[in-house]
Amino acid sequence: MATFPGAERPDDEPEKRFADDLIGLDPADPEAKAFAEHLDRMERERPGYTVEGYLAGVADFADSANRASGEQRLVAVLVVGLILLGVLISVWFGLGEIIAVLFG
Repeated sequence: MATFPGAERPDDEPEKRFADDLIGLDPADPEAKAFAEHLDRMERERPGYTVEGYLAGVADFADSANRASGEQRLVAVLVVGLILLGVLISVWFGLGEIIAVLFG
């Protein structure tokens, strides 16, 4: 499998990658770990225009929506609902066209 710059490596934890940025912080502190994970998300590069890149983007959206609260979570739920509504309408019209061609 080909690798690309910034590809996720399971053995390369964010705390180790950003050791220089976390100097003076306790590595066992949950806030320091969360900061390292934030830095990892900010600097992560994925291939664009590939199925893997799109799926990783959807996974990032789902993770951030799960971390959100209040109005941000409501907006994320609204976006997902609108996407699903668009898919359902497209399927409905597609099935209508298929039925019309077959039985019309």
